[in-house]
Amino acid sequence: MMVDGSEQTFEIGPFEMKVDQEAQDNSFYQALAPFDSFDDVMRRDRYRPLPDDWIIAVTDVSHSTEAVEQGRYREVNTAGAAVLAAISNALPDLQFPFSFGGDGASFAAPGTYSSIVRDTLAKTAAWAEDAFGLTLRIAVIPMADIRAQHLDVLVARFAPSSNVTYAMFAGGGLAWAERKLKQGSYAVPRAPMGVMADLTGLSCRFAPISTKNGVILSLIVVPRDDPTSFEEIIQELLRMLRSDDPDLHPLPAEGPLPAWTGGDLDHAIKTGSRKITFVTWAAECLRSVLARVRTQFGIPTGGFHEARFRRELVENTDFRKFDDGLRMTVDCSSELADAIDARLEEAQRRGACFFGTHRQSAANLTCFVPSPTQANHVHFVDGASGGYTFASVKLKRNVASSLGAMNKAIGTW
Repeated sequence: MMVDGSEQTFEIGPFEMKVDQEAQDNSFYQALAPFDSFDDVMRRDRYRPLPDDWIIAVTDVSHSTEAVEQGRYREVNTAGAAVLAAISNALPDLQFPFSFGGDGASFAAPGTYSSIVRDTLAKTAAWAEDAFGLTLRIAVIPMADIRAQHLDVLVARFAPSSNVTYAMFAGGGLAWAERKLKQGSYAVPRAPMGVMADLTGLSCRFAPISTKNGVILSLIVVPRDDPTSFEEIIQELLRMLRSDDPDLHPLPAEGPLPAWTGGDLDHAIKTGSRKITFVTWAAECLRSVLARVRTQFGIPTGGFHEARFRRELVENTDFRKFDDGLRMTVDCSSELADAIDARLEEAQRRGACFFGTHRQSAANLTCFVPSPTQANHVHFVDGASGGYTFASVKLKRNVASSLGAMNKAIGTW
């Protein structure tokens, strides 16, 4: 409806926003005031609707569950993060909202960049398939089509540190876009063989990060029938998880350690191929060993401040997010994980949410570092043996089971 003849109001679940037509330009995201306590993630006044002329891009790795079951979780994570690295390099002057989902990524951008976005994503998909044999699905959707479904994409900026911000999404539009992606709608085909996007800054040089409390818990919680009950369960979860408690951070306070051996993932990022000669592999291994030794013993390297970089890395990591549902990767005790599962089971039974969790013993880190001397590097964390992918599988099973039980009850009424 219209308010005072000048502002349009959208009411989506617990979120009600007003569209300010004057703010719909390329500086939309940069102009959003960030919040620094994740406990505020459900506050309605933190979110603003995307401008009408923007687009939503959603991507995911097809058959990611099978790839993860084969032990290829690092490749899947790398393909998902590559989307954000490629777009950041293609549009270096644009600040845009994005979210990493483990086996894919989503972001929004002004519609004027639609051709650049499509071309860059097509090249990224070509690289993912040529280098890793992974099919990266892509959909680019105008905001007008989302609002035609009486949904919206509302965005907030969460600042985990003074160095970076991560986008939070609400309104139901992003979830709808992901469903359309999996249905094959709005698809963008891959680029020809041998073409790849600029992935400068993307890397996977850190070893898996072992749990310090017993469990690396990957958690996804999405709304069901009652928006108020969903908001209440999210707030309760944040209290249970003490969302600002550094002990729940999946990374150690001093930062992760580089892997002992040089991997072919970084080689594939640079060259577009995992094929690596013995000489190159040996050189990469030597560099990795030296990096590990320098890190463990605090040996300085030129003008690079290793200790500061690792401290910033921990502060900047995206282990908690909201994109039409809560996603978290936390390091907790098995007792706390049991309590969370039990509470979510109860909330799901009464219609407040659907959820999926997955437990593992380590976390995996994928990094985008445009410049090691700047503090604005971003780091995407996921569970090291399934993470968000397996949590999503359990979420889908819970949805199917609940809907099946509902249909059965209706059929016997």
